[in-house]
Amino acid sequence: MDCIFCRIAKKEIPSKIVYEDDVAVAFEDVNPQAPTHVLVIPRRHIPTILDLTQEDDALVGQLYRIAGKLARQRGIGDRGFRLVANCNREAGQTVFHLHLHLIGGRPMHWPPG
Repeated sequence: MDCIFCRIAKKEIPSKIVYEDDVAVAFEDVNPQAPTHVLVIPRRHIPTILDLTQEDDALVGQLYRIAGKLARQRGIGDRGFRLVANCNREAGQTVFHLHLHLIGGRPMHWPPG
């Protein structure tokens, strides 16, 4: 398997890591869609949301807590931000490793696209 996010988590590929612990890594998106655009990923390879199991409930909660912590640190917590998790190609998932997009720092519109 040659998953780019697994390689980033293992520091085999350089990235601007903004958070890491034993379970998750967060890093700047290389193609940001807003002033803040951070990807929050589990270290363990999980291809899509559909591959989550009940045993992953705590992991998913931790990913959301990390995103909230980063939003507050970057000063967008009170202003507002968006968390996006795409699932499969039609939804825009291009890297098949579960991840949350933390996007903020500008007004968001609905529908997103």
